[in-house]
Amino acid sequence: MTDTSIYELDAVGVDYPLPAGRDKAGQEAVTGLRDINLTIPSSGLTVLAGPSGSGKSTLLRVLSLFQTPTRGRVSFRGTPVGASPRLRRSLRRESISLVFQTPIENLIPHLSVADNLHAAAQSANRRCDPEALLDRLGLGGAGRLRIATLSGGQQQRLAFACALARDTPVVLADEPTSQLDDTSAGHVLDAIEVLRSEGVAVVAASHDARLIERGTRVIRLHRGQLRTEPRTEPRTEEDSR
Repeated sequence: MTDTSIYELDAVGVDYPLPAGRDKAGQEAVTGLRDINLTIPSSGLTVLAGPSGSGKSTLLRVLSLFQTPTRGRVSFRGTPVGASPRLRRSLRRESISLVFQTPIENLIPHLSVADNLHAAAQSANRRCDPEALLDRLGLGGAGRLRIATLSGGQQQRLAFACALARDTPVVLADEPTSQLDDTSAGHVLDAIEVLRSEGVAVVAASHDARLIERGTRVIRLHRGQLRTEPRTEPRTEEDSR
């Protein structure tokens, strides 16, 4: 692993067993990922792109450490993760933040906006300044509001604010703009840029052409395999505006 990589995947494969009797040809499993050799940089926006069923979500689950590969090795910050539940739990708690596709699933509905941020920080043994975080993500003054009063786009921006509150080196996002209108999606893209500018490694699975265009690295998958060798494309500060 290089000094600028946070993940290294070596010949990673994932198989999903088929229920008994489902496959008449004798096939026992479906391959979700096949021979993935990959490094993820420790900063910037890495986008996992590809059609539905290409393996984006499976790869994101491997990176989140919720999915143990059937084959191959995953290293995080140079340390092989293996199948140890204790190590995986520790890394998920202190080093990885998740943003799900459905905005409300990222939040605690009965808490206020500010209390969601406090809860997120506490989950990673951190403290935060809610108003400062909200100002940075365009939600200034919303601290006392209830989650139900926020639009879907505001909820998703709050989810990224919660990731900042956790102060983890990695944020993994699964289709973060797919359920939003164009305007709300644009605000979420700006929120992702805030994390990127803070030096966080953001990895997003997405069909959104605008998100893919903003990627400092784009990884394209097809039928569980890397479609092409991942390529880092230079971005200037002007590109991120």
